[in-house]
Amino acid sequence: MTAAKLPPGLYIVSTPIGAARDITLRALDILSLADIIAAEDTRNTRKLMDIHGITLGDRKLISYHDHNGAEKRPFLLKALEEGRSVALVSDAGTPLLADPGYHLAQHVRDEGHNVRTAPGASALLAALCVAGQPTDKFFFAGFAPNKTKARTDYFRSLAAIPSTLVFYESPKRLSKCLADMVTAFGGARSTTICRELTKKFEEARSGTLQELVDHYADVPTPKGEIVIVVGTPVKVEMTQDDIDAALLTALKDMKVKDAANKVSLEMGISRKEAYNRALDIKDNG
Repeated sequence: MTAAKLPPGLYIVSTPIGAARDITLRALDILSLADIIAAEDTRNTRKLMDIHGITLGDRKLISYHDHNGAEKRPFLLKALEEGRSVALVSDAGTPLLADPGYHLAQHVRDEGHNVRTAPGASALLAALCVAGQPTDKFFFAGFAPNKTKARTDYFRSLAAIPSTLVFYESPKRLSKCLADMVTAFGGARSTTICRELTKKFEEARSGTLQELVDHYADVPTPKGEIVIVVGTPVKVEMTQDDIDAALLTALKDMKVKDAANKVSLEMGISRKEAYNRALDIKDNG
């Protein structure tokens, strides 16, 4: 980029997820020229800029995150109206992917301003590259809920999706998360835990969900950012007796509709088929 000034607009700038050199030349240009830099953590952004010899000068570097977004958006929108350029960066990776920025980009577009991207590092794509799970189709599910029941229900809602599933998770919740995945997905589903991607102690540990539950039960809490890549659903031949048994178990504690939904997700059959069979079982005692 040879221009001395960026065209007005919002620039979504990807930053390294570990190795500082994993940043594009265009991203460096934008960070060098943007009138305002909105960062999830200004300290991390200053450090990155220092590493690459980028000076801030009299330009503004402000914090922008989930907790202050509503407060800061009017200032940034006004700057765009005045013909200035704004670079949005998160702590690591691509903003808007489980990071602050979605509402800002939405408001900027609604106000008729340009939204541009400087693509680059992403923990999502990095994990898919090293996990060894199918990549022809994948579903990014972000962070699962904190509470056990809500988390398990969330996983069950995704169980029948016929593609690889990708989740972000914290080290402290990893063991509980994997255990809830076994409940929702079954223990046989192939999975890879990606940790510290692009950093010195990068690791991609694969196995079945049950094998990974057993492994992390016997080791200290892992460190670093974690991406869980769950392979496609395991195909199991289901007989009518298997379906009936699952429905009978579910009907002990659930209404017909809820039992049918549960079995439909777990066994990969249509909700209509599960519901009709559940009605037959209930009517026949």
